[in-house]
Amino acid sequence: MSPITILCIIIIYFGILIFISRVVSKKDSSNDTFFKANKNSKWYLVAFGMIGTALSGVTFISVPGEVGAPGGEQFKYFQFILGNALGFIIIAKVLLPLYYRLNLTSIYGYIESRLGLYSYKTSAMIFLISRTIGSAFRLYLVVIVLQPYVFDAFDIPFWATVLISLLLIFAYTYKGGLKTIIITDTLQTFFLVSSVFFTIYFICDSLDFNLPEAFETVKKSNYSKIFFYEDFIGSRFHFVKQLLGGIFVTIAMVGLDQDLMQKNLSCRNIGEAQKNMFTFTGVFVIINLFFLGVGALLYIYANKYGIAIPTVDGAPRTDLLFPEIAFHHLTLVPAVIFLLGLTAATFATTDSALTALTTSFCVDFLGMDKAENLAKENNVRTRHLVHISFSMLMFLVIIIFNSLNDKSVVSMIFRIAGYTYGPLLGLYSFGLFMKKLSVRDKLVPLVCLLSPALTFAISTYSKEWLGGYVFDAELIIINGLITFLLLLGISRKAKL
Repeated sequence: MSPITILCIIIIYFGILIFISRVVSKKDSSNDTFFKANKNSKWYLVAFGMIGTALSGVTFISVPGEVGAPGGEQFKYFQFILGNALGFIIIAKVLLPLYYRLNLTSIYGYIESRLGLYSYKTSAMIFLISRTIGSAFRLYLVVIVLQPYVFDAFDIPFWATVLISLLLIFAYTYKGGLKTIIITDTLQTFFLVSSVFFTIYFICDSLDFNLPEAFETVKKSNYSKIFFYEDFIGSRFHFVKQLLGGIFVTIAMVGLDQDLMQKNLSCRNIGEAQKNMFTFTGVFVIINLFFLGVGALLYIYANKYGIAIPTVDGAPRTDLLFPEIAFHHLTLVPAVIFLLGLTAATFATTDSALTALTTSFCVDFLGMDKAENLAKENNVRTRHLVHISFSMLMFLVIIIFNSLNDKSVVSMIFRIAGYTYGPLLGLYSFGLFMKKLSVRDKLVPLVCLLSPALTFAISTYSKEWLGGYVFDAELIIINGLITFLLLLGISRKAKL
């Protein structure tokens, strides 16, 4: 597929999103629409749209790529997905009722009511930092794919590609916010899900497999091992580590994250929000299993036709195997389908993140939801400035990351999440389970800095200190536990 064809598809794609944005926000671009979608979202649209937000380009490219990575990761990621599913159920049964009972716009309002102002600002700041970094990494993944296949042909530099991408996202989100996102993410998720099934079909067709034959080939291949029980101490892939990591990463990165929770809080009531979460969980598990299947088929295809894993600066990059096969070895139709799926997966995540970042800053730091601020004339203009400021911040993070990164994006994101989201896990756990205690509020920011530092030290020296133990996704549990214990150390009996 030629660069000009890819560019035309991208232009048409964003034209559709901007048109939808104009229609949705034409009558109402108020803060209530931007932050809450007027509390009138249909649960089934939220559930379907959340698939695109939760999966992102990381799932679309890195997860299939890691199936055949040199470390022999195979289907081990599905262990983590099973943990995710349990985490989603806990969110639906524990956290969502709490948020609805308090009628929150920002979920960090709970921390203010429970622990105090400094704890509240700290938790909101943790989210802002974590989501900015995580979303920047996800967008970076797509840009490094599009850059060599499209923009290099027009001599457009990497930084300009990133800037254009963020400006396009800003163009269709800055007015309607969450109300627009609910609609556009539904469309983008449709493209994403369709692309998965069509990709499987076209690869199977190229390999002369029907679907039962493809299933049996994947099952008998060296890529399909799911459960790893060997070497609990020294292996990152052990089932218990992956399952526990999946549960707690989900609780922290979804249940304690303004982004995905903001969509849930736009439903009419708690019953519809929970219905949304349970539906989303089932679809999420199935779609990820299909992504792993795509990964196995890609490597089988590459082995059959002698396709090498693409390299960057001499190092193999499994993230690039999927686009390499889609753009250079399949026909035009599957290449177009891949492009639509990749674009949808990434921009459904980034647009949602920018909306949540703007909401959190406007509510948690500017107090736009407070009664005394609701009627201010410049609220909408201020919100626009905040929105574009986060776009520019994400731009800077991507540029910095591009100069430093040499690892798989999927592993990098979850590793960083273990450090940044861990304190949120500790704060909410303390608030929920230590109801008879309060904390010395002014010391909480220090606790939330100290906890990741101690976690990093434990992770770095775990082999020496813990008899060869190697951490993976479960590191977030250690971070949350350290935060919890430190909060206990600065606690006292709550005043009745």
